[in-house]
Order: sequence, then C-alpha cells, then structure tokens
Amino acid sequence: MGSTLQQRLAVLNSAPHKQAIVGIKHGIERETLRVKADGKLALTPHAKQLGAALTHPWITTDFSESLLEFITPASDNIDTTLAQLADIHRFAINNIDDEQFWAGSMPCFIKEQTQIPFAQYGSSNVGQMKTLYRKGLHNRYGSLMQAISGVHFNFSFPKVFWQHYQQQLEQSGELQNFISSQYLSLIRNYKRYVWLIVYLFGASPAMCKSFLEGRSSRYNFAELGKGTVYLPYATSLRMSDLGYTNSAQSSLNITYNNLEEYIAGLHSAISMPSEEYRNIGVKVDGEYQQLNANVLQIENEFYSTIRPKRTTESGERPTCALAKRGVEYIEVRALDVNPFSPIGISAEQMYFLDVFLLYCLLQDSPELSAAEQAITEQNLKKVVTDGRRNNLEIMQNGQPRLMLDWAEELFADMMPVAHYLDSAHNVNDYSAALKQFYLCLLDPAHTLSGQVLNQLLAKQQDNGHFMLQLSAQYKQQLSQESYQFYSEQQFIEAATQSLAQQYQIEQQDDVSFEQYISQYFAEVPECDNKKSATE
Repeated sequence: MGSTLQQRLAVLNSAPHKQAIVGIKHGIERETLRVKADGKLALTPHAKQLGAALTHPWITTDFSESLLEFITPASDNIDTTLAQLADIHRFAINNIDDEQFWAGSMPCFIKEQTQIPFAQYGSSNVGQMKTLYRKGLHNRYGSLMQAISGVHFNFSFPKVFWQHYQQQLEQSGELQNFISSQYLSLIRNYKRYVWLIVYLFGASPAMCKSFLEGRSSRYNFAELGKGTVYLPYATSLRMSDLGYTNSAQSSLNITYNNLEEYIAGLHSAISMPSEEYRNIGVKVDGEYQQLNANVLQIENEFYSTIRPKRTTESGERPTCALAKRGVEYIEVRALDVNPFSPIGISAEQMYFLDVFLLYCLLQDSPELSAAEQAITEQNLKKVVTDGRRNNLEIMQNGQPRLMLDWAEELFADMMPVAHYLDSAHNVNDYSAALKQFYLCLLDPAHTLSGQVLNQLLAKQQDNGHFMLQLSAQYKQQLSQESYQFYSEQQFIEAATQSLAQQYQIEQQDDVSFEQYISQYFAEVPECDNKKSATE
C-alpha cells in the first residue's frame, strides 16, 4: 500500500474523523427490456398503469418503449436502496400483463432492428425532443446497440466527509471547488482501474446471433446451441465495440484533469460538425432525423464508463449545471445487469463499489494525459474480450503486467479501506464483499461472466433460453413477494401524479418545437460565460 493512501487512511480512521464517512449516498438506475413469454421483444406501448415516462420519479423508459428504466432516489442505506429497487420491479411486473423483464444486458431475439419502437414522451416540446434524440441515435448507430441494458450506480460522499477531508489535505478555498476537484481525481483513478470492475461484474460473454445480423465483426465467435455466439474468455460484450461504441467519438479529447477541461471538451463535441452525420440530414422532407449533425447531439450521447454529475433544473443542460454548481455525485456506468439477481445488482456489489470508489479517491491520482487515457481504454478492451484468459497482460506505467497480479495488488490495497468502512459503520459487510470477490482472482469461474458461460456450456444451452428461464423465475418471485419500502398505493398515486404533470407540461408550452430546440442549444455559450462554481 502506498504511503499516501496509508497516511490518509490513518487520519480518517482517527477519532475526530472516523464517522465523517457515514452517509455515503447511492442511487441505482436499472435498464431492462420488456419481453413476451417466448422471449421476443414486447412491442406494446409503455403501460399507462406505470405512469408517464416523462415525469415519473422511479419508472421511465430509455431508448425504446420496450426498454424500461427503474430509478431509486438517493439513499444512505444500501438495504433501503435495494428494497426500493425491488418494490419498483414488483409494481412494474404486476402491471405489464404477461410480459417479463429480460434478465441480461445483451438483447433478446430481435428479428429486425426496425421493429424496436422509439420511446414516446407525449406532445410537449421536451417530450418531442427526447424522442427525436432517440431517432437520431437510431440513424447514427442503429437501434440494436440502443437495446442493450446496463446498471448505473450513482454515488456521493457526505458533505461532512468533504469538510474533514479538505482539512486533512490542508487545502483552502471554496468547499464546492474542492469537492469537484476531488471527484475528478477519483474519476482518473477509476479510469485506470475500471478493468477490474468489468472483470468481476461483466456478465455478457455470450449473446443472441441475431445481434450480429447485418453487422461486421472482427471477432472469431464460437457458436453454441441454435442461436448463441460467445467468446471463451469474454467478460462483457456489452462493453465491446459491438456494444456501446461510437467511432466518431474516438477523436474527441475529453479529459478529466479538471472540471473546466471536461466541460470544454464536451461543449466542443456538441458543437463540432460531423461529415458522417451531416449526410443523414437534420430535417429531411420536412421531418426531423436528429437534433443536429454534430459529433454529439447532446451530452448524454458521450459514451463513458463514468460521469461527473449535478442535478439539473428544468430545461438545464447537464454541463451547464456542472459549470454553475460543480460536481454533486458520480455515475458509474460500467456495470452489466447481474443476471443472478432479480433486480440486476446485489448488495455485495454495492459494498465492493463503495470500497473501490473510496480507494480511487484516497490513492494518488496524477493528471491523465491523452496517451495514458488511451492506454486505460486499451486495457479495458482487453479485459472486455479476454478478461478470463490465463496470463492476460495489460499495460501499467508503460510496461506489460499480468492482469491478475495487478488485481491482487489492488485487492491488498483495498482491504484496509474496507476495514475502515467496516469500523466506521460497525459492520463487516465491506471486507466480506472484498473477500467474496477475491475468489474471482483465484478462479475466473467465480466471475459473473464465468458463471454465465459455464452454465451455458454445461447444459449446451442457448444464452436466450437461459436468460428467458431467469426472466420467468424472477417474474414469479417478484410478483409473489411483499412490498418492502413503498406500498402499492404509493405507486398508483405516483403514476396518477406523473400523468397529470405531463399534461400540465404539454399545456404550458408557449413556443414552437423549432424555437424550443434553438433556445435549448443556445444555453451552451451562455453558461460558458457564467462564472464556474469551480473557478
């Protein structure tokens, strides 16, 4: 363990500071496709009983009407977050008739991507813009890529921790400036070590062959059953260049060395014309095809494994919120859906992520050059496709190193962090989670991807059939269990209120859609000229 990490932990573990870490907040966003009993995509509209996808606080849609997204509010208790997520699943599964939730990240059998319906958000300007953005994604990348599901892990340290930590590092100045800087420091180390998260929690080594139809692939896939392809050592095909990828983004120089650079990089991409996307056209024969013809239509189109975030106000752009008020929390985006959990993530994963993210904060985090950032992305790609290969090497400090040796070192360094969290919370959950996932280093079969592939190979079973069995099992399990945090009546009231809120938004529009789009994009130069919260 490095001296810096050791010293910082020693101070945090002392009596005046130990309790400051208590109050870490989490929120989960889980995506899942609605499928029919035969495993094919459900093409029915978003159920009215679930409320309005535009305004519901917990139940919305992602790219497609068929792709649900469940969102928990921020909570400082992991058990509470999981109970909330389970209740959201429970209410939704009981209100989609005979449909069920797909248990994995990679899509079910989809004959043609044209059958994937764009998510609809009503007739308001903001609702139309959300749908048009998705139409633009379809025209740029195709809809199959957008049918992939993941889990996003939102995470923030308590304010009192930041106050103690700023004092410990003997830094003066505005607290929010310090917080933003430290979250960017955490993010740089996360980029260096994210391959470990994908090794442990990647859960998509196989997929339906229909996903490849009409697409070129440089991978030498093996085949299984009637319709499955897989890579023997893959961890997360969702994270491969078959999944969330954008070749036009490879030339973007979006860095994480400070918040101003990060925002400027995104703003540049939003305003940078793309010849490829210009050929699509923005408005063709009077009908919009995309929001604009730039490399990114909006900030959300930037595919990153982690994002610094700030809660936005109505109509406010994410980067403008960051520029005005600084970083509030981070969003971890490298998690596959855990197919062995009915809600897509487990408590043990959350405890591990707390340890990992605190480690990323406390460890030395020098600036990340463009060259080094490219190496972190190459390391990630190797682990995505070959993570469970024996003697796999990735790059560390310009030299090849055995991935498992590096992973062993990270686990050894993280154990004191886990003990500190255990001591502060008077539990042993953090160190127990670390010990559980350490088994994945001793035997790759313990990783989520290893478990999935071993089951498929042992039974010579198609990935689709396996995921469908899990989907049916979870439908029965969720529908039979009782609510843990919310009540059914609370969901009914939230749905009713969300429909009323959408109607109100639609009635309040006082400009045309064209004017609304123009005003929305005009905010970027405006917020560039406003004093940043981090200056």
